Amino acid sequence: MIVNICYGTRDLEKAGQFYDAVMGAGGHARPGETERSIFYGSQGQGSGFAVTLPYDGNPATNGNGTMATVGVANREAVDAMHAAALAQGGTCEGPPGVRANGFYVAYWRDLDGNKMNAVSMGG
Repeated sequence: MIVNICYGTRDLEKAGQFYDAVMGAGGHARPGETERSIFYGSQGQGSGFAVTLPYDGNPATNGNGTMATVGVANREAVDAMHAAALAQGGTCEGPPGVRANGFYVAYWRDLDGNKMNAVSMGG
C-alpha cells in the first residue's frame, strides 16, 4: 500500500546527517539520493523513508499529528535510534519504554520538528 513516507526539510545536508545516524542506529541504510532528496530503507522490509526539499520552493513545515513509525528488530535498536536522534539535536517526545499496546516504543522530533518513532513488536 504505502511505498514511501517523506518529510520536508529546510536543510538537506543537516537532515542527511541526522537521519544517517538515526536510521543507521536502527539498521536502515541510505540506498539513494538526488539533489533534492535522501532515501532510506532496508531491502525487502516494506516502505521506505525520505527527506526532501519541498518541490514548490517554500519552507518545509511539519504537520501536527503527523508521525512516521520505523519498525526495528529489538528494544536495543529502539534505544539506539532514540539516543542517536537526541545526540544529533533532535528532541524527545517520549523516552523508550513499553506502551499500553505492549510494544516497546520511543518518540522524537527531528531538526525540522517532524515527529517519528521506533517500535519493536517482539524482542
